[in-house]
Amino acid sequence: MRLMQSKSPNATSLYVIKSLYENGKHSTKIVEKLGTVAELTEKLNGADPIEWAKQYIEQLNQKEAQGIEPDVLVSYSPEKFIGEDERRLYNGGYLFLQSLYYGLGLHKICADISSKHSFAYDLNSILSRLVYGRLIFPHSKLATCTLAERFIEGPDFKLQHIYRALAVLAQESDFIQASLFKNSCKLLGKRHTGVIYYDCTNYFFESEFEDGLRRYGVSKEHRPNPVVQMGLFMDSEGIPLAFSITPGNINEQQTMRPLEEKLLKEFELSKFVVCTDAGLSSTANRVLNDVKERAFVTTQSIKKLKGYLMDWALAKEDWKSPGDETIYNLDELDKILEGLDAEAAYKFRNKIFYKERGVKEDGLKQNFIVTYSLKYRDYQRSVRARQIERAAKVIETNPGKMDKCNANDYRRFIKRERIAADGTTQVKERLYINTEQIEKEAKFDGFYGVCTNLDDSPEVILKIMRWRWEIEECFRIMKSEFKARPVFLRRDDRIEAHFLTCFITLLIYRLLEKKLEYKFTCTEIVDGLRQMDFLKLHGNGYIPAYKKTPFTDALHEAFGFRTDRQIVSTKKMKEIFKLTTSDKTLLTFAKPTKS
Repeated sequence: MRLMQSKSPNATSLYVIKSLYENGKHSTKIVEKLGTVAELTEKLNGADPIEWAKQYIEQLNQKEAQGIEPDVLVSYSPEKFIGEDERRLYNGGYLFLQSLYYGLGLHKICADISSKHSFAYDLNSILSRLVYGRLIFPHSKLATCTLAERFIEGPDFKLQHIYRALAVLAQESDFIQASLFKNSCKLLGKRHTGVIYYDCTNYFFESEFEDGLRRYGVSKEHRPNPVVQMGLFMDSEGIPLAFSITPGNINEQQTMRPLEEKLLKEFELSKFVVCTDAGLSSTANRVLNDVKERAFVTTQSIKKLKGYLMDWALAKEDWKSPGDETIYNLDELDKILEGLDAEAAYKFRNKIFYKERGVKEDGLKQNFIVTYSLKYRDYQRSVRARQIERAAKVIETNPGKMDKCNANDYRRFIKRERIAADGTTQVKERLYINTEQIEKEAKFDGFYGVCTNLDDSPEVILKIMRWRWEIEECFRIMKSEFKARPVFLRRDDRIEAHFLTCFITLLIYRLLEKKLEYKFTCTEIVDGLRQMDFLKLHGNGYIPAYKKTPFTDALHEAFGFRTDRQIVSTKKMKEIFKLTTSDKTLLTFAKPTKS
């Protein structure tokens, strides 16, 4: 900072000014107006105002050198217009994602890829903006290219560079996934891969034509569009491990083996338990993990069991409960419940009852565990009651012809009967509630089946199954929060790269959850980051334009820098840029808080 004297015919004014270098241009800004020479002379009792001003500025420079920044005084004129194409509002929530992005070494991964290919664009800049944009403002690649200018650190690429980079990212997808796994192990200290979870979903396209990966299959959203399938492995903390993309018309049971082989070969994992749902628990997949160092735990549909096993599973006798030596009869549970006080009844309704037996079929030895829950039974009954009510209303309106329905549709409880009218050849259709279907389903209420080749106790197996819902949440987050579908891309390599960016974003999001010790919901985290906007004051810094909340407090505490001052100076923001892009990450993670 230095002194500037502005002379006019009537007075000489003194200002504290500072040199700036921004966007490749040199400029100056007024830090403080000290007053006119005459005013200062009177105020200083005749002392030399120029000499006083120089000493005052020297003190300011010393404070700045010590990291003490002066208050910022800014004046605006209601008569002046803002500059054309001048952007003033920027998002800074991405800075916390950037810290995790660089903590995972993605900038080094991009550098390794760049050294193997001959292109001039900055792959790291493109990938990072695609990842930040997928969470902060998820849109198409075209829109992301424009919206990336809303980040405080603007992009240095063009749209054509994004599409070229997608082809490279798809080609290097396996390398990126394997590198991310190794780097995440270093960042976290350990990945919990003793139990891993697998599931598969599909994503639809805004297209009526199929080709390549885009194929007609059974859409999860029941849409008539082509779909592509995504298989995903995650560890027992809910953090993604690896993914694969397959055509939408392939049986999802066939998608697990290739991805598991990738874990064995490229991730160098050899000892783990694979947990899946019933839709993926084919005999082939069970045999795949029936080896010395691997095992499986999978849900088993009781409705599809053989007769003797179904009879055993639904029998009312010989049920146990973890930590309880009592042998229960399911017909007596409601009577027991009636004799308990409110607190004890609440605990009893949440108890899990089970029984187990060994089964050997197709040369495969398995332990079959059946569980029963009063809470789950009442939930299924309440859902069915609402569906029956809807079916009854439909019958009253006499809709005539009805389309076929799936296994969970309320219309499955509507039965049709064709009858001949008296004295005529005309045939009428009568609709009524199918009580046989209701009774058939009701006998399975509260029951849940699990198959495994592990010799552990049922308590251990049920604990493994407890966290399977998290992989379903991973897909929900990608579809709902990251807007991973509908997909607008056509080329297979670009489609694969699109889901690679979604996978990386999910990985970073899960690490962010862990960094915040799982204290906040997905909505609180995503909305909180999206709302962290800053108003840029040219030459002065950035004013936070977001609400200070417990989430923002926890965020700043976890990452070791703050953006919630009344103003973040340009110098301080540059320090934050340097901190979040450091090769030597200072990120630390607490031990798992999930049980």
